[in-house]
Order: sequence, then C-alpha cells, then structure tokens
Amino acid sequence: MKIGFGAPVSGAWATPDNLASFAARAEAAGYASLWSFQRLLVPEGSGMDAVYHSVLDPMAALAYAAAVTSRIRLGVAVINLPFVSPAYLAKQAATLDILSGGRLDLGLGIGWMAEEFAATGASMARRGARAAEYVAVLRELWSAGPCEFSGEFYQVPLGSVLPKPVQPGGPPVLLGGLARPALERAGRIADGWVTSSRTDLSRIAEGAGVVRAAAAEAGRDPDTLRIVCRGVVRAGAEVPGPGGERLLLSGTPAQIREDTDWLAAQGVTEIFYDLNWDPQVGSPAADPGAATARASELLDALAPAAG
Repeated sequence: MKIGFGAPVSGAWATPDNLASFAARAEAAGYASLWSFQRLLVPEGSGMDAVYHSVLDPMAALAYAAAVTSRIRLGVAVINLPFVSPAYLAKQAATLDILSGGRLDLGLGIGWMAEEFAATGASMARRGARAAEYVAVLRELWSAGPCEFSGEFYQVPLGSVLPKPVQPGGPPVLLGGLARPALERAGRIADGWVTSSRTDLSRIAEGAGVVRAAAAEAGRDPDTLRIVCRGVVRAGAEVPGPGGERLLLSGTPAQIREDTDWLAAQGVTEIFYDLNWDPQVGSPAADPGAATARASELLDALAPAAG
C-alpha cells in the first residue's frame, strides 16, 4: 500500500516555510503523495472543529509544493465541485498538472454545508446528478482536440482548451462521499474513492466493496480503482472508539503502522497520514513552534522507510 502525508494547510503549522520544507522532506522520506483539502467558510457560532478554522486554498498550496518537489504525487481531498465551474477547475487542474510534471490527483466532493453553498452562489439541488455530468465535462475538456459539451447542467461551446494536462486524459479523478449513492457513483465514473475525516475506518471494507461492486456492474475492472484513505492520525495516547476499542490510527507510531497494514488488508490501496486533524498541529490556537516540532517528529516516525 502506498503511504502519503497531509500537507501543512491548516492552523498553526500552515506557513510558507513549513509548506515548502514538509513537502520536500516528505518526498525525501519516501512518502508517495502529499495532500491538501478545502474549507471556504466557518459559520459564526457553528462549533466546527479547529482544523477548519484557518485553511489554505488547496490548489494554490499544491502549486507551491510542486515547485520544491519533483517526484511525490500531489492530491486534493477534496474540492467541492458545486463551488466552481468545471471549465475553471479543468484549467486550474491542467495548469497544476503541467507545473508538477503530471503529478496531480484531483479529489472531488459534492459539498454539505449550506452556508458555503450560499457564499458561492451554488445550488444544493441534485448534487449527485451534477457530479456525474461535472466529471464528464472535465474529461471532455482534457481530451485531445477541440472540445464541446451540451448537458442538463453544463454547456461548453465548441472550442480549444490548451494546454492539455501532462497525464493522458487528465489527472485521475477521485470522488469522496459517505452515502451509498456517492460510493456507487465513484465506482461507476471515477478513478477511485477518497474517504473523509468522518469515515468509520473500522468498516472501510464495506465502503470499498460498494465502490468495486458498482464498478463491476458498470463494466469496469474493479481492481483498477483506487481506495484512498485520509488517515486522521491521533498520535500519543490511545483514543477510545465508539465501542470502547482503540480508535484506528491512534496510539504509538508502531500501533499506527499496524493499523495501516490492517487497512491494506481491507482493500485500501493508499493512505495519507493527515496531521491537520491533530489539534496540537492543525489548530490556529496551537503554538507554531510546538506544532511544527510535533509534526516533524511524526513525519519521521511514520515515514515508509521507518516501518
């Protein structure tokens, strides 16, 4: 299983220096990928987790990381597609793919927070149907030659969209989601499924099974689909899960690596250790020096070579 690392994009450790240095160090330590995520708005009085309170733009952060790396893949998990037109995102993604030498993985979600829909002027209606058409538009815009699309939600007049991405057909598209329809949609039309921070990892085999079954039913090879796990790491003391058992990816580095092996046996093809969800790292209220030191220690302790 491939092991990645969450880029410093949230809270106290999300500084320009850290973004550059952790990207370079993750690549040198043998991590396969580096990941960002999106949060546009924290509603006043919402009580949302600290990780969401101060977040860098995911595409800009990955472009910054691309400049100091040469091999590590760059992923976003996820951009909520209702908030930006497919033509605009296709241009952004193609540009980042070119600047990185063909290293982008594009994760997409359908969004869930009403306040963010209001802030972006987006509609929450029929998000699933829009998602399927959105992915089709992206692939049309990334295809060779002139592009044209006429659908229920999106229109692209006949024309040229250049330059094209480095990766043939464009960056791999991964879809997020927790509900069964979202998992089935990932199996039917995407290159894989990326889990959220709220996914119950103890049941991840069920989700992966739904994705792969939907792929097979659509006439696709289920073994080619990627199952990418956001690994919300809680290093240090063991954290109790809903049933009282140790929460996966909590405890010592050795325990976290054991959990990673277990996840691989459940069908996960890739995991990235995301320290942005650690309140000692990803909270804006954390001490910047202590947050950076903790993240640095964990990057080394969890590196593929360390295992």
